[in-house]
Amino acid sequence: MFAAYVSHFDRDRPLSGLRLGDRPDPEVAPNWARVRVKAASVNHHDLWSLRGVGLGEGALPMILGCDGAGIDEDGNEVVLHSVIGDSGHGVGPDERRTLLTEKYQGTFAEYVTVPRWNLLPKPPELSFEEAACLPTAWLTAYRMLFSRADVRPGDSVLVQGAGGGVATAAVILGTAAGLRMLVTSRDEGKRERALALGAEGAYEPGARLPRRVDAVLETVGSATWRHSVRSLRPGGTVVISGATSGQSLPEAELNRIFFLELRVVGSTMGSKEELASLLSFCQAKGVRPLIDSTLPLDRVGEALGRIERGDVFGKIVLTP
Repeated sequence: MFAAYVSHFDRDRPLSGLRLGDRPDPEVAPNWARVRVKAASVNHHDLWSLRGVGLGEGALPMILGCDGAGIDEDGNEVVLHSVIGDSGHGVGPDERRTLLTEKYQGTFAEYVTVPRWNLLPKPPELSFEEAACLPTAWLTAYRMLFSRADVRPGDSVLVQGAGGGVATAAVILGTAAGLRMLVTSRDEGKRERALALGAEGAYEPGARLPRRVDAVLETVGSATWRHSVRSLRPGGTVVISGATSGQSLPEAELNRIFFLELRVVGSTMGSKEELASLLSFCQAKGVRPLIDSTLPLDRVGEALGRIERGDVFGKIVLTP
């Protein structure tokens, strides 16, 4: 089958390790299912895999892609929950949880196999391309907002770095749920597009906000950390699910954190139950993922290059 995979790691030039070509059709283990991939979305995780983060040399070659939607062997339209081993279904009793492409081959291919437990029915209201956007970036945003940030309708939430998949998902989901969403971005065009999605305010990084917020969603890391902490009201929460600009903190703001009793909460992906709730939320509210562009799988290098440059607003989707 045709696939996009990692041949070797390069931290400085990650795309040099990307290869396109034939790979063996996946074998189906007991209690696993084979899915014909109809759409797969691109994530920063794919770039990290090309750099060798979370992936060992012994696992190469590794097919990229941790998001996908398609059709199983019985003809059912399905969405993949990308966390393997979280429940113990289909894996050994002592196996730690992993994302697709960390141990098991991914979705940038014609076929993928996952534990049957990891399949959810695709709502008919969602296209395969829309459904493929949900399991990583959108599920991450959903968990950050509704499971970890402890916010309710009417509360204010700041999203650092408008434009990426998690950030745009958070704005759309938060607005639909009655939250007052604020965003930052260096790009004026991205700020304007965030306002069009429903954000109440859009600001340059580090700008003073009109009021302190109840929660901050942080995926940028060192470049925005100080602003995130200083933007919170007393008792507010910063939820972290990534650090794309690096994790070193020259000024951690510890005095402010303990004096104002701020909460710092980590968040990673989401559960199968949360993905089911996200799918239901999209059905009930008419919410749809923002798709930047849809490309054929053989243009995956172009898609990853745009992710690396930050030249994206929403999700890029690949169709095998």
